[in-house]
Amino acid sequence: MIQKEQNINFLNKLSSILTKKISPSNTIGEINKLFRAYLNIDKAEFVIWDNNNMALRDFVCDWKLFDSDIKEKGINTIYGSLAITEGKRFFFNDSEFDCNLDEEEQYRILELKSEQNNIIYPLVSNGEVFGLMNVYTEKNAFTKEFFTILNISSKLISGAIINYILNEQMEISLNFYKAMKDIAKIIESQYELSYIIPLIGEMIDRFMTSHLIYIFIYKEDKYKLVWPNACKDENVYKLLEKINQTTEFILSENSKIGVFPLISEENILGAIVAYSNIEKLLQKDIDYLTQLTRQSGLTIHRANVYAEVLKYATLDALTGLNNRRQFEIRLKQEVSNSKRNNIPLCCMMIDVDYFKKVNDTYGHAAGDCVLKQVSEVIKNEIREYDIACRYGGEEFFIILPQTKLAEATSVAQRLRKVIEESKMDIKEAEINGISYIKVTASIGVCEYNNTMSANAFSQKADKALYEAKTTGRNRVIVV
Repeated sequence: MIQKEQNINFLNKLSSILTKKISPSNTIGEINKLFRAYLNIDKAEFVIWDNNNMALRDFVCDWKLFDSDIKEKGINTIYGSLAITEGKRFFFNDSEFDCNLDEEEQYRILELKSEQNNIIYPLVSNGEVFGLMNVYTEKNAFTKEFFTILNISSKLISGAIINYILNEQMEISLNFYKAMKDIAKIIESQYELSYIIPLIGEMIDRFMTSHLIYIFIYKEDKYKLVWPNACKDENVYKLLEKINQTTEFILSENSKIGVFPLISEENILGAIVAYSNIEKLLQKDIDYLTQLTRQSGLTIHRANVYAEVLKYATLDALTGLNNRRQFEIRLKQEVSNSKRNNIPLCCMMIDVDYFKKVNDTYGHAAGDCVLKQVSEVIKNEIREYDIACRYGGEEFFIILPQTKLAEATSVAQRLRKVIEESKMDIKEAEINGISYIKVTASIGVCEYNNTMSANAFSQKADKALYEAKTTGRNRVIVV
């Protein structure tokens, strides 16, 4: 009676562990503590079958192939034997037994027991064996009840592990489709490759956690690394040289490096490279990277087309402010007018503080929301004839015609305060639980004098902005 109560108590505690929302390592750790306390088991390991490597992998350390110390029969052979039986049998010290032990088999087990015993039960889902529960124990009471409890435990643990695997696969799929969607959406608001390529690199890098990601652009008959800053492995460059218009992907001999060409309309735009010293690229990784690269190629091609068209446009696609090219034209006009008519002219340069942190924390969609709303603040706070431009990234320039330095400084302080007090709506970015964030801005202000060129005038504002950023941010510096 006491033993029966203990068994029920054990199974209740096991069920409780398996329903907790904790990591695999913590789950297995708690199972091992329970096994030691109730079943006198020294250690339990859980391994799952990896179809890519045709071998068993550790469930907790899923990058590591399982290295068993079973001597007479290899762990893969045991897995194959149990898979054939659809999980109805188990192994005790290299010998196979039916999960429903009869009296004769119990005697066999007692004859086979030793100082160190190994028991292996199958992990089963829908009648298919997908892994093993590998148990080590010293001297133990190998009763029929003991094996019944182990058999029930393996079934309960099977359900928990398969749920974890399915949830992980679902999360990977969701992350993949999010990455695809985000890469496709970049072109809605950005067309400069210097901005787009780091975004694509970060999105794929976040998805492919086991490999480093490099992006190369093909220009003037050679591949130039554009993201991140350095790639020193000569093997990567050798693989790049093998690309042609029909290449889908190229793998290194050890399958640790994969080159995925960026091709659009049969033109080679560049390549995305997945690199590792440790991990091989699995088939699922290759499939994901092939699709992500295809989408990236389309986005880069469209960016090139848009950039060509927008050479003649005047407005920035994201913010609706004047673009960089238009800023340069208008600045020269206003400088010429100020010099010719001897009228005051000021300008200011604005930078959103810690903007990279916004992108890294909430994503680039949230960053775009912030830029659009900062632009609205700028439009609302300046005069109709002031000229506001998006200079690039998170930087803005405002040209203030017929304005003296004191007035320009007052405008800058008002802008800085409004930005600081504004709640930036990022609901479009679809971040769970977060609708608004706050940001600040640093501003550099300067006044034109008749000896300056237009370029020197803008550089003076840039210098003031740099001082504002290096002396604490969220401030206005006047030079």
